[in-house]
Amino acid sequence: MKRFLLARFVKATAGRLLRLAFRTRLTGAENIPCGGAILAGNHVSYLDPMLMWCACPRPVHFMAKRELWDTPIIAWALPRLWGFPVNRGEPDRAAITTATDLLNTGELVGVFPEGGRSREGRTELREAHGGAAFLALRAGVPIVPVAFVGTERAWPKGAKAPRLVRTWIAVGEPIVPEHVLPEGGRKERVAAVTTVMMERIGEVLDRSKEAAT
Repeated sequence: MKRFLLARFVKATAGRLLRLAFRTRLTGAENIPCGGAILAGNHVSYLDPMLMWCACPRPVHFMAKRELWDTPIIAWALPRLWGFPVNRGEPDRAAITTATDLLNTGELVGVFPEGGRSREGRTELREAHGGAAFLALRAGVPIVPVAFVGTERAWPKGAKAPRLVRTWIAVGEPIVPEHVLPEGGRKERVAAVTTVMMERIGEVLDRSKEAAT
């Protein structure tokens, strides 16, 4: 069994400093289940996966674009920091298998259903992809909606460097995919779960924005 000593060391040191630098507040951590689950959030900043990685009380495994593995030091470090590669823009069976295996062994996998950072700073259902719902149905695990607030000001898309502003991560109640559409074909079930997931992310995001003002 892998112990991921590097990941635990980095999270306890540099990860804690990063969270302090951006004054990251995590609410709703009690909604994160003990077993396998997908953390699905809006994506407005380079900081989103880093702060979730640092702030979550449990290890979070994230997919990273395969091009990063072209750099030797990064290729060495990412697997030791709970990362695994994915080919973007195409179905990646290896990434799907890795994510499913992690979920089946009780791990958390972080996913951004929008597929990329949004300039608008909020979730748009039309931008959602079905990968998170597909994985959740395949592994039989819940989806936990997550909202990032403030990260769009801290390090927005296109910015070369971050600004040290307050950030907030809000975690909503888990969604059980089997309860959304118990029957029907895979395509219909994935679409239904994706719709509910994005609606719930939007709700958590709106509540968080109101509380932050």
